[in-house]
Amino acid sequence: MSASDSSKLDWSAIKVFAMDVDGILTDGCIYVSSDGSETKRFSIIDGLGLVRLRDAGIQLAWISGRGSYATNLRANELKIPHVIQGRKDKETALTELLEKLDLKPEQAAYMGDDDIDTAAIKLAGIGISVPEGQDSPKEAADYITERSGGNGAVREICNHILKALPQ
Repeated sequence: MSASDSSKLDWSAIKVFAMDVDGILTDGCIYVSSDGSETKRFSIIDGLGLVRLRDAGIQLAWISGRGSYATNLRANELKIPHVIQGRKDKETALTELLEKLDLKPEQAAYMGDDDIDTAAIKLAGIGISVPEGQDSPKEAADYITERSGGNGAVREICNHILKALPQ
């Protein structure tokens, strides 16, 4: 489903917004310096959207297939309560998170861009991908953002959820 069809989705049902990190919260690139240190580029507008969701009572989770100190730093800065790293089985990770939070899949939005995200995208009440995502997650998605990963795609989803919250 394209971004123009977002009105057909029940954003008001969402109680948890879970997402992949690389390619969703970042531009999908990992920068390695000559000293071996790793850096990632995160969007400030995505961060503010996540803070607003968190402050509105929506649970937030990052589920990454690889561990990264840069991810930990950004998650701590934004006070993301559920950070799951080194998990390639995203569907199982999301299922475990939903059980922990006593939520149903229909109450979850999951956003991912690669094959290992596809099952979690299918599980979630609203599955989301980005325009540059791989074919499998895009075909499984209920919604594909207009903005690219690391460049406001997460904020786009935050805005849909925030608009659907009771005033």
